[in-house]
This record gives sequence, C-alpha cells and structure tokens, in this order.
Amino acid sequence: MNGRLYTSQFLVQSAKPYVSLLFGARQTGKSTLLRAVYPHPALSINFADPGDRAEFGQHPALLVEACRSLPEKGGAAVVLIDEAQLVPEIFNAVQSLYDGDKTRWRFILCGSSARKLRKIGANLLPGRSLYHRLYPLVQAEIAPGLSEHSLLPRPSWAEPVPHPFASMDLPERLAYGALPGIVAAPEEDRLALLKSYAAIYLEEEVRREVASINLAHFSQFLELAALESGQIVNYASIAQKVGVTGKTIQSYYAILEDMFIGFSLPAFSGSARQGVLTTPRFYFFDLGVRHASARLTIAPAAVLANPGQLFEQWVGIEIWKRLGYLGEGQLSYFRTKTGVEVDFIIRHGQKLIPIEVKWTDRPALSDARHLLGFLAEHPETAPTGYIVCRCKHPLQLAPNIHAIPWQRL
Repeated sequence: MNGRLYTSQFLVQSAKPYVSLLFGARQTGKSTLLRAVYPHPALSINFADPGDRAEFGQHPALLVEACRSLPEKGGAAVVLIDEAQLVPEIFNAVQSLYDGDKTRWRFILCGSSARKLRKIGANLLPGRSLYHRLYPLVQAEIAPGLSEHSLLPRPSWAEPVPHPFASMDLPERLAYGALPGIVAAPEEDRLALLKSYAAIYLEEEVRREVASINLAHFSQFLELAALESGQIVNYASIAQKVGVTGKTIQSYYAILEDMFIGFSLPAFSGSARQGVLTTPRFYFFDLGVRHASARLTIAPAAVLANPGQLFEQWVGIEIWKRLGYLGEGQLSYFRTKTGVEVDFIIRHGQKLIPIEVKWTDRPALSDARHLLGFLAEHPETAPTGYIVCRCKHPLQLAPNIHAIPWQRL
C-alpha cells in the first residue's frame, strides 16, 4: 500500500479522547487512510451503502444500541462512520454517546461534503471534535518525494512518506492531476476514470446534495467553471452563458466548495496601491478533474500545447494543499487594473513569500519585473521573491530574486 503524508498525524490525533471528523473530496483516499490506521474497528458503518443509510437514517438510535452492545474491555472501541453527512442525525447520537462516556468509544466520522450539514445546521460536535482534512496527493507522496530544500514551510509532524506513489513527470502531473486512484492506475485507464468521476460522481453527488437543482444548468456551469479555473471569477459572464442569475452562479460555486471540489483564492489585501483588484479567483482542487469537467482532451501531449497556464494552476493547487496540512499561512494573488501581477503570495507569520510561475527552463531577470515591484513596496515583510520554473538548478537572478525548479517548491 502506498503511504500518505497525513497517516502518522491522523494516527496520533485520532487516538485522543475526542470525536474525529475527517473530510475531503471523494477519491482523495479517506477510506484507505482509515483502513490503514484502523484495520479492525469494533464497528464500521458506511452510509454510501443504501442499506446502512436507510436503516440508520430512519432510526439513528440504532447507533446508540449498537455501540452500547460492544465489549467494554480492551480499550476504547473504534467506531468508523463513512459518508456521515448523508445521515446528519447521526451526529446527535454520537454526541449523546460521547457525552455519556468519553473513553469507552473512539468515534471517527468521515465525509465528502459539508453542504447538507451546514444547510440544516447539523450538530458538528463543537468542543468535542477534532477536524481533519485530506487532500489529493502532494509532492511528498509521489516519488522521489519532497526536496529537503523545499521553499514552503512544512508541518512539524511531517515525516518521509514510506512507499510513495510512482514517479510522474511534470506533463503527467498537469494532465492527470493527483487523485490517488488516478495516479496509481495504469496510464491507459486514467482518462476513463477521470471522465467517470466528472460525469457520474459529480452529477450524482450534486443531485444528492441539492435535490431541487437544475442539473442541465449546473452541468453547463461546471464545464464553464472548469474552463475558467485559475481565473478571476466573472459571475455575470457565466450567468449569461448558462441563462441563470448571478446569484445562482454564486450558489453553484458554493456547492463546489462545500463538496471540496474547488477553492476560492482571495486577492492580496496588504497593498497601498490604487487600482488593486479585489475579486477572488477560483481553482478546481485537482487538474485531472478540472480537465474532465471541462470536457478537454486529457493527455500529456495535449497539456504541452499550452502548458503555462496549467503549470501556474498546478503550483497554486500544490501550495494550497500544503498550507492546508500545515494548518497556518494564507495564500492570495496580486493584480492591478493596469496588469501588474504576482501569481501567488504566501503570508506565513509576519513574512510574505511572493511567487511567479514561468514555464521556462531559462529564467531571466525580466521574468521578475512584477516581483521586483512588489518587493520594493514591501521591503520589511517580503525580502525575497521566487520564480518557480523548469530550471535544473536554483539560480540567483538578483540579490533578492531566486529561480527554483518546481521540484523544490
């Protein structure tokens, strides 16, 4: 079995006397992680199974009976509940059991959407739970692993990943994304698997989450949102193309975020310049899913026809995932109405790390003109700017400008 970066941290945190909530998009490896950490739970329920969903959905008190019937000896009994968001009432049953005895059971609830829970104001066990988030694969999980000279800060708990997934070159990463099941599949099967994810899972999940949604409109929106992934969101333009209101388009984007299919990237707010854009950008959480949702050709050769924009998206998604595991830091972008732009800005503590992304393997100082302007504006908080590119070795283009290979991100 391939290793995951978060395994050791989840093992430590989920052993604490709290309820563990593990969330993430479908196919990010949540069930596999649970089997690796808890191969023999005392009780395992999966609400993706219609039988379990119907039984416990109608009678949540059955969970109380099932848990109380478990033997009391041998330490805390591990209770796994997968796709817990499908039966929101189960959270009340878990709270009742946990409040009655905080050491007898160890509850781990797993979910692939937070929308229904938020909409009905479900009990998310405040003060009783630890929240965990699992992402698609990060660089540390794909051979050869993470460089020891990585630019991004890493979690204090991070360890070398045992048995990483097989190596992928950059065009493969840009084409197929980083869902574990896609990366592990033979290359000839990846296209079909991604198309299935977009066509079956997304529509099925949306229908389940929002019964009243117009699937024809949402399907059209999904394709347009995927095509514009990484761009500044233009609600009015997409609304006009789909034939719905701008408010409806905003609600569609919210659905994608609630299902962990995408994330908003805010504009940098720490500039004194006039004319700085404030509208967010939106990114799909995985490039392979983005391509399939946009109905684009999925192959490394197709990526190379226009690689720059996809490379920029890949860098942004990688930073977003790794800051998520780090549990601190903020990611934003900077752009003015006159076109001055810095692709990504990481705020970590009191420091800013501005990053430009270039497809070139021969970076020049001219590639850093916007970085230099940003550094001049923030001399105390942003001492150094970086160009992430395809150069073979790190290069110092100026005293405060460094170019680094993408492998060292």
